[in-house]
Amino acid sequence: MIITTGALTALFTAFKAEFQNAQAATPTDWQRIATLVPSSSASNTYGWLGQFPTFREWIGDRVLKNMAAHSYSITNKKFESSVGVPRDSIEDDEIGVYKPLFAEMGRASSAHPDELVFGLLKAGLTTLCYDGQNFFDIDHPVYPQTDGTGTAVSVSNYQDGTGPAWYLLDVSRAVKPLIFQKRREYALKAMTSLDDENVFMRDEYRYGVDARTNVGFGFWQFAYCSKAPLTAENYGLARAAMKNFRADGGRPLGVNPGLLVVPSQLEGAARKILVKDADNGNEWAGTAEVLSPSWLG
Repeated sequence: MIITTGALTALFTAFKAEFQNAQAATPTDWQRIATLVPSSSASNTYGWLGQFPTFREWIGDRVLKNMAAHSYSITNKKFESSVGVPRDSIEDDEIGVYKPLFAEMGRASSAHPDELVFGLLKAGLTTLCYDGQNFFDIDHPVYPQTDGTGTAVSVSNYQDGTGPAWYLLDVSRAVKPLIFQKRREYALKAMTSLDDENVFMRDEYRYGVDARTNVGFGFWQFAYCSKAPLTAENYGLARAAMKNFRADGGRPLGVNPGLLVVPSQLEGAARKILVKDADNGNEWAGTAEVLSPSWLG
């Protein structure tokens, strides 16, 4: 191939098509447990976390309730993945060798949010959420007044144990247990100008994908973690605990746990609990779906 500006433009178009096709075809699971929040600045502050709207019968004037405000922020981070293609490979028409590489970059860009979201879920026992406690903790403070005043009681969304962690989530609400914050989309870019310094010095063209994004926690009340054995009894205890969660002020939250997220070694146990057995009755069959993403191991 004769190296010209037009040839390099056509080449980038071909690489970009491979990237975008793989990007679109890659299945993802992060949307099931995380809410997508667009970002237009360096960080987003989620002061409304901890506030649960409720209704009352309208008699007389409206009743305005002061709500506790929080300063939980998620700061966007930059991520990149880049490759170099030697000029000699383009001149020698070895383009087909590199197309799978750009397809893999497309797959990786779609899978990256999964990696971030499920990675944060795994870190929930050691990572703080909006109330200053670890996301999965035994002493989340819940106050008798909606404005966060009064003597708090401690509420747990964690069951201790020595086994692999499993997670029961309510993903039916507008705000899911986790937040995926996106400032800039994953996009493929090229530096192939014939007068580019890297082309001159290294005889190489550069291609890269970058994005600005990050993840954080939403309401801890919509998630429960257990390291106890995944049995019907412990599953039932987790459901009961979640359904009893209340907001500041004592109002029931109506939590509906419907997704059981497990690592691969617990997938069989999860399905035994939640999938109806034709030969044996199963009291928990159909009460939740099973999700076993590879990112949990």
